[in-house]
Amino acid sequence: MRSILNLSLPKETFETVKKRVKTGGFESASQYIRLLLEMDEGLISADELLKMSAQADREYPQGKLIKRKSLAELM
Repeated sequence: MRSILNLSLPKETFETVKKRVKTGGFESASQYIRLLLEMDEGLISADELLKMSAQADREYPQGKLIKRKSLAELM
């Protein structure tokens, strides 16, 4: 079952959405907004990133973390 959401946007934002739908090959604005929401699910907030960084700063001197020279070394 789907629900309907009416969204009020400033004119400039509405025009941007229309442009992205057209140039991105989306069937509708709804499809574009759904994609944005799906992408947002995987993002880390700035607060979460700062907390993770602070924890790493505390753990590295204790030898709990290993410094790598590149991402390839993690694979």
